[in-house]
Amino acid sequence: MLIALLADTAIMGFFASRVKLSYEFTSAVPTDNPKYIEYQNFRKQFGEDGNLMVIGVQSEKFFTADFFNDYARLVGDVSKVKSVENVLSIPGAVTLIKDTATSKLKVVPIAGVPPFSNVDSIRNVFMSLPIYKGFLYNPETHAYMMAVRIDRDVLNSKDRSQVINDIVSLGDAFGKSHGIEMHYSGLPLIRTQMAMKVQSEMKLFLIMSFVLTAVILVIFFRSFTAVLASMLVVAIGVIWSVGTIVMLGYKITLLTALIPPLVVVIGIPNCVYLLNRYHYEYRRNPNKMKSLLQMVDRMGIVTFFTNLTAAIGFGVFFFTKSTLLKEFGLVAGINIIALFFISLVFIPAFFSFLPPPKVKHTKYLESGLINGVLTKVTNWVFSHRNSIYTFTAIVCGFAIWGMMRLKNDAHIVDDLPRSDKVSIDLKFFEKNFRGVMPLEIVVDTRKKRGVVTGLQVIRKMDEVAAMLESYPEIGKPISIASGIKFASQAYFGGDSSYYSVPGDFGAAFLQPYLSGKKDTGNSIFNRLLLSFIDSTKQKARISVSMADVGSRKLPVLLDSIRPKVYSIFDSSKYTVTFTGTSITFLEGSRFIVDSLRDSLIFAFLIIFGCMVALFRSWRILLISIIVNIVPLLITAGLMGWVGIRIKPSTVLVFSVALGITIDVTIRFLINFKQELVRHDDSIADTVHRTIHDTGLSIIYTSLILIAGFGVFMLSQFDGTKSLGYLTSITLFLAMLTNLTLLPALLLWMDQVIEKKNRAADFLLGEDENDVIKIAD
Repeated sequence: MLIALLADTAIMGFFASRVKLSYEFTSAVPTDNPKYIEYQNFRKQFGEDGNLMVIGVQSEKFFTADFFNDYARLVGDVSKVKSVENVLSIPGAVTLIKDTATSKLKVVPIAGVPPFSNVDSIRNVFMSLPIYKGFLYNPETHAYMMAVRIDRDVLNSKDRSQVINDIVSLGDAFGKSHGIEMHYSGLPLIRTQMAMKVQSEMKLFLIMSFVLTAVILVIFFRSFTAVLASMLVVAIGVIWSVGTIVMLGYKITLLTALIPPLVVVIGIPNCVYLLNRYHYEYRRNPNKMKSLLQMVDRMGIVTFFTNLTAAIGFGVFFFTKSTLLKEFGLVAGINIIALFFISLVFIPAFFSFLPPPKVKHTKYLESGLINGVLTKVTNWVFSHRNSIYTFTAIVCGFAIWGMMRLKNDAHIVDDLPRSDKVSIDLKFFEKNFRGVMPLEIVVDTRKKRGVVTGLQVIRKMDEVAAMLESYPEIGKPISIASGIKFASQAYFGGDSSYYSVPGDFGAAFLQPYLSGKKDTGNSIFNRLLLSFIDSTKQKARISVSMADVGSRKLPVLLDSIRPKVYSIFDSSKYTVTFTGTSITFLEGSRFIVDSLRDSLIFAFLIIFGCMVALFRSWRILLISIIVNIVPLLITAGLMGWVGIRIKPSTVLVFSVALGITIDVTIRFLINFKQELVRHDDSIADTVHRTIHDTGLSIIYTSLILIAGFGVFMLSQFDGTKSLGYLTSITLFLAMLTNLTLLPALLLWMDQVIEKKNRAADFLLGEDENDVIKIAD
């Protein structure tokens, strides 16, 4: 069996070696979601909206000769980076000039070829062009921006890290030479930075979880072989989990990266319970093989059901429509069940070849500290049950009050701390350029060439753009109307007062450009205009960069914008669609939170269905529900009081915690059920014995789980940190409720059953004195 297990592990190791990182950003949204479909249609018609990286500087000496020439060289160097398609910048900006002979518009570079000696004249020409104001520069804050468009195929591959790093290195070198801070943002950079952090943290968490659990096991068991066996079990589990990701055709995402450390954290309790039972049985009967058989006999069913419920807690995510959650749920569920088979095969087989445990290996069973704590807990349970009920009720009341303060809000860079360079730079662009998050508004005229037939649609688009600019969260809109206004200014001698959509009589010069004819003498400007409309000229786009306002404020903002847009574009004649990465993020965040909520309810139903099948008692079911809801309720209340917002990473805590905390309840109750027969169905005696028999393992495994999830608090992602400390808090509360509230409720059940039996005896006339007792 060991050979077969190791052979399977070698196969899974082969697949694990081929694991890859995922670079997708919208996989949280199901593919049949209307918002997702609209976004994919937009990408087919207009191309990628999330492949623009921006570089910002802030300096009053921007238009000095040395600075401007060095900046121009930086633009040239960035444009030469592999996979950079084009760079839009001030040194590379163009203007339009009317050819007096042909009256056609020509595209002319503002600056020309570096080095530049006439920087002042370049500045004057550039500042006279309103099309660039608020887009490439902010005159009030002296902030300047460079927009770098990157090949979208590279952005979905491992090569993008190199591309982004090369661009950042060039920018940092320029900043260092001039003593200024460089700012970088845009979805390519944000996604790449997050992917790189995920990759590095996955290794860190694996190492930390292994080291931490090994140290705790050494303290508990004081046995090298016990620690080695436990580490081998979880190491096999980790290899299987990564191999499963590859075999299912998945990649490492922010969620699936958590699975290997979770396998370590969840796998160790299996080993602790099995070894604890082995040592317990060996101390009672010093026969190694019989003790191993007793271990499997007594703990096999317990371990199976605890792993099953944990697998259900994670596995229910597979039944959501989110690809991100499906992958996480399926891989986690499969490998938690696999941990049961790995531990149940490896531990007995491994220890069957080793000498029996020595006295020092089982000495922890007589731990004075832990047994003293358990004795006090037992006394408290038997003597102060009403105090336990009252205290629990009061705490739950405050928790419900705190839950009413919870707020649902998530941001695109929500998981990164505010002190992170990515977050700081994002705020720079929001302050100076109103943000960099893409929002697209698509206007469908419902007829071919509807956009370019006259200027009516273009005027309406310009009206929408002016309305959008009135919002402080929205940057300068760019559309075909921007190009028409640019052309109008050039046609009328470069006067900025003519930067507007011309009237019908003054727009005859625009028709060759709008029709897409090749005899305009300027294919560059022609392509620029046509990039904002589809091939049939039926649809046009308004591209907007906006601030990362969050999932709570974005719907309010869009609800404010939509009526104004619909008042300009009559819905009976036009179809207006709001899409882009910002919209899909909002939809994905909302969908994940809703899915996690629904999956939590689903997990409750399935897990407690298992409890009914296992114990066949509605009272046991009721007790289990109460004991496991209380920790979740208190954690949710704590989130409300502390101000932790509801978002995907924090909602995930409850499903994860439920799947793990119910394990403790099942272990306690199965041990209680097994001991009940030995104590002649005396619930009070059985509760007393069960607290001491399982309490040691519950405390040990809870401490391991708390420490294991505590590792996640070292994460750079706030969401992963939240998962770490909120889950640790919930597990600690679950340990307390399972050692105090659970036995107290079992004693309550004993009283109820005893009164019921006495009433039955009285009705049968077996003991007339019971009437006095019942009355009392």
